[in-house]
Amino acid sequence: QVQLVESGGGLAQPGGSLRLSCTASSSLRSFHSMGWYRQAPGNQRELVATIGSFDQTNYADAVQGRFTVSRDYDKNTLFLQMNSLKPEDTAVYYCNGHVPYGSLTGDYWGQGTQVTVSS
Repeated sequence: QVQLVESGGGLAQPGGSLRLSCTASSSLRSFHSMGWYRQAPGNQRELVATIGSFDQTNYADAVQGRFTVSRDYDKNTLFLQMNSLKPEDTAVYYCNGHVPYGSLTGDYWGQGTQVTVSS
């Protein structure tokens, strides 16, 4: 099994920045794709950003131009840089990784980290 552990959430003011981290217990190269999702109270979990095995990225319209997803293979860590934060970005943010084959096949989720944007 693979574990994903998020960190970096917290309270930010509107217009501020936060960087989320997701550290995996195995090499990031095990994953076909990784991404960030979020869930606000009363809402369904929604995609924020994904990064594929060839570094292709995809962003939700709501965060395009403000958020950047990246990864560091040496640190086995996925990042989400969040700039120009808005109150509507408030949610629990989850890291996700998909392993398509082999002994670790499956979809993996972190425990979530709370992001609150408020003045």
